[in-house]
Amino acid sequence: MRYSSIPTAQSVILHCKAKGVKDIVISPGSRNAPLTIGFTEDPYFKCYSVVDERCAAFFALGIAQNTGKIVAVVCTSGSAMLNYYPAVAEAFYSDIPLLVISADRPSYRIDIGDGQTIRQENVFKNHIGYQANLKQDVSHATTTIQKFGEQLLSAKKTVEEQQKDINTFNSAELQNAIDYAVNEYAPVHINVPLEEPLYNTEEYSCVYPTVKEEEETIPESCSKLDDFASIWNTSTRKMILVGVNKPNVVEQQFLDEVAEDESVIVFTETTSNIHHSTFFNSIDSILAPIEKSENKEELFTALKPDVLLTFGGLIVSKKIKHFLRTYKPKHHWHIDGKKAYNTFYSLSHHFKVDTNTFFNAFLDKTKFVDSTYYAKWSKVKLNYEEKREAYLKTIPFSDMLAFSQILPSIPDGYQVHLSNSSTVRYAQLFPLKNTLKVYCNRGTSGIDGSTSTAVGASIYNKKPTLLVTGDLSFLYDSNALWNNYVKPNFRIIVINNSGGGIFRILPGQEETENYKTYFETAHNLEIENLCNMYNVDYKLANDENTLNQHLEDFYKESDKAILLEVKTPRIINNKILLSYFDFIS
Repeated sequence: MRYSSIPTAQSVILHCKAKGVKDIVISPGSRNAPLTIGFTEDPYFKCYSVVDERCAAFFALGIAQNTGKIVAVVCTSGSAMLNYYPAVAEAFYSDIPLLVISADRPSYRIDIGDGQTIRQENVFKNHIGYQANLKQDVSHATTTIQKFGEQLLSAKKTVEEQQKDINTFNSAELQNAIDYAVNEYAPVHINVPLEEPLYNTEEYSCVYPTVKEEEETIPESCSKLDDFASIWNTSTRKMILVGVNKPNVVEQQFLDEVAEDESVIVFTETTSNIHHSTFFNSIDSILAPIEKSENKEELFTALKPDVLLTFGGLIVSKKIKHFLRTYKPKHHWHIDGKKAYNTFYSLSHHFKVDTNTFFNAFLDKTKFVDSTYYAKWSKVKLNYEEKREAYLKTIPFSDMLAFSQILPSIPDGYQVHLSNSSTVRYAQLFPLKNTLKVYCNRGTSGIDGSTSTAVGASIYNKKPTLLVTGDLSFLYDSNALWNNYVKPNFRIIVINNSGGGIFRILPGQEETENYKTYFETAHNLEIENLCNMYNVDYKLANDENTLNQHLEDFYKESDKAILLEVKTPRIINNKILLSYFDFIS
């Protein structure tokens, strides 16, 4: 086994190993060679080579999202590291432990006109959990430092003494950074200045960092709930709204108990991975008809909760946000062990525990309340479900009809990744099987990185992975397929409406050349050509019959990944969606 001859590079590798950081996503480069050597030479690590840094970071995020464990990304100096930023921001808002390790030039090489030298320290400062700016070794390339970076050397200490201090400082920073990522489920950044020569190696390590043992954590508890239970037990209208959740996080027994209370309605999103026959899984189908109603004020007032209880991550539905911001609940309580966003400008309490801990303590103190709240809105739910089925029989082939065919076709147990924009919003309109595990990058809700995230998430997933995405999101992240880790059971469905179809739904769209070019971004790109380049099997559906035919074979075992392109008309999709809300009204 070989080690880099640079002490700090050795220290980074040894700390990662000691802390159980096993998955390392490396983008090729020169300045990060000492780190690459260290990780790839040690069989403990599972290393991946992903050239495009933006894809690499989302690929790593997908692994971490799926496993819940910290994953490292390693890149060279300069602009390479800036390509990590979209995934870093997503990890920051989605509480995903991402370890960003960037190689850097020595401080005396910055701002002198050298290539690939930027100010890397603290570059992620607004969207990072912890920043560790390591110190440059002085025992390595000492002659060069004496010539160009004399300010790094101390007149009061020998090089050996100073190097010992540097080792101690770097070791402490590495410990703090990795511990923070693990304990806080957050991205952290470790910046590593490295001087040439970069490729020299030795058989034995020259640093022996002290790694502190993890302190035993005290189990969370939830006390002083009597006052909250009193409010709950005297309220006849209680709404539970569930955002992004990992699959199988919340114990079903608590959900079943909540479902029995007539004074409670539970709104879930596709990304919540929460299921019960009495829950409302298409929020917009409740709210859109009210918006169009002549007596909307009366209906919205009847829906307005006394108590709003939320848990999970960010909310997709704009309509529920608008409703709760306009018709604010008297009490808004949020359950989360880390943070609580004041999404509806009415947050009154943050229960800083996990959801199961809260329900385990709280539900014993609650009682069922006589109320017509659930019964009233359950009738509305049954009505729109019946009308939705009737509406689907009246519409031509379109985005909405395609989703109504695709979502029920997904086999049990699949891991399903949804891209943002139109895809996740269409998925919100239909129920999904409770055996599916649904993911979507809702931290920043960007279209960048959806494919890369899904590919990364598939690595450790025994069941197949399906990505459902729009054409712009797929094309934007097409380099996601530029690696050797796309599994044969990986499936992609691209809904291609030849542009950013969601902009046709938003207010202000006009049928002009400027609109088509700068908002909708209409295009005629051939996705089949990308499939040929990346050795992915390609299928095309452009009507209801061919889609059904392809879906019959699409999920069967194969020798390589398969992409199914579903071409829908560019012009009519928005009219069909908006007419749906008119129809169920």
